[in-house]
Amino acid sequence: MVIVMKIQLIHKFEDIISIENLLEAWKEFLRGKRNKPDVQEFSLNLFDNILQLHQELANKSYQHGNYYRFTISDPKPRIIHKASVRDRLLHHAVHRVLYPFFERIFIADSFSCRINKGTHRSINRFRFFAYKVSKNHTRTCWVLKCDIRKFFHSIDHGILMEILSSYIANEDIIWLLKSIIDSFNTAPEKGLPLGNLTSQLFANLYMNELDQFIKHHIKARHYIRYADDFVILSDNRQWLESAVSLIEKFLHDELKLSLHPDKLSIRTFASGVDFLGWVHFSDHRVLRTVTKRRMFKRVEANPSPETVNSYLGLLRHGNADKLRKLLE
Repeated sequence: MVIVMKIQLIHKFEDIISIENLLEAWKEFLRGKRNKPDVQEFSLNLFDNILQLHQELANKSYQHGNYYRFTISDPKPRIIHKASVRDRLLHHAVHRVLYPFFERIFIADSFSCRINKGTHRSINRFRFFAYKVSKNHTRTCWVLKCDIRKFFHSIDHGILMEILSSYIANEDIIWLLKSIIDSFNTAPEKGLPLGNLTSQLFANLYMNELDQFIKHHIKARHYIRYADDFVILSDNRQWLESAVSLIEKFLHDELKLSLHPDKLSIRTFASGVDFLGWVHFSDHRVLRTVTKRRMFKRVEANPSPETVNSYLGLLRHGNADKLRKLLE
């Protein structure tokens, strides 16, 4: 993969590992976790623990610890790897410095794990693009929908480090990032853990290469990506079909990724397009059947006001009056 030098991070290694940044990172990390036993244990000797972490980073004796593995259903089973409190604190410290820099290079229509983005803005943008391409629903709007096969498991460490090095000249920061990235493998030199805050940033940076290719080489004007799901809208089905092979080649040659063949489709917007939990039509959107079943299953298992209200908030973003009444 040929990576050209790009705009450079001006922050120093000391900006990441400083006591001040580690303390600020601790404040961010602590939100919603104060009652966790491992967090309480770490906080008993907070300043000593932070000082020790700082010293190990400063003299390069720091080594990332092991992960605790568990499974969640969201809705399909996902394996989460949770790092120690100390390592997660460091992830927050790294994220505090790197995120504002990389946020500047991401395209506007990448919506995953970014401030002031998210699923609701993504689906609203999707509706806006469909409205625009279809000329106010007077022409056929075609939607190419794609998904990366085993995305987090397939991220190549070498390629990721090349991308990071094209933006970061500081060798100490590169050493630290490599320590975090190499702390986890699904295969030799492959994979990022779903549980790390840094993984979200690294994944967006990795997929930014595809974003830039689709925007500037394929010249797709109506493209949206959320994590490893992405759509391209056009009034020309043949153009979308030709774009698929270009995207597959770029993913294979440059990122060592592949499209999921069972999740690739080209269909009209009017016939209903399943994207980010909703099935979208010309004048409305309805909750995906699988999402609906999962919602009722979770409410039955935990009928607390917090659970119900979270789903009521979700349902406000589509045509779901009957579902809202059932929940209420």
